[in-house]
Amino acid sequence: MDFARHTIELARQNVAEGGRPFATVIVKDGEILAESPNRVAQTGDPTAHAEILAIRDACTRLGTEHLTGTTIYVLAHPCPMCLGSLYYCSPDEVVFLTTREAYEPHYVDDRKYFELATFYDEFAKPWQNRRMPMRYEERDEAVEVYRFWQERNGGERRVAGTLPREPGTCRVSRTAGR
Repeated sequence: MDFARHTIELARQNVAEGGRPFATVIVKDGEILAESPNRVAQTGDPTAHAEILAIRDACTRLGTEHLTGTTIYVLAHPCPMCLGSLYYCSPDEVVFLTTREAYEPHYVDDRKYFELATFYDEFAKPWQNRRMPMRYEERDEAVEVYRFWQERNGGERRVAGTLPREPGTCRVSRTAGR
């Protein structure tokens, strides 16, 4: 099966049904594990992106939050929310079939605080300097929840089943954004 073609057809069908032009297909062992078009327009849920929905379905089917051993096909280069989800579930590969620059003459989905063209620059700013107003309200009890989790996790900080970082990858500073 041509999984890229299937992803394109899934997105095309979604547009024909009144949805947005995005789709995701997750493949494991040469078979489709999960697939979804973008369902934001149909549900009114701003998190109902194709990648998110397909990842949820695949993880539920596998009984894990890890998608190692999979290839994920997406119609377009993922938005920041979806890119974060893709990093988090750790597929072996993500294949995108078009870029924002290529589809921008035909589709734009900018929001009050979010424009794809500038979001990554916005995200890199300290939280105090971002366009979206944010406020830090320190609460010691909030940290206690994490201490409780670590205690319940046998003293381990890492979630069971997560793969260690590959050598040479960067680690976020503990003081980033403060």
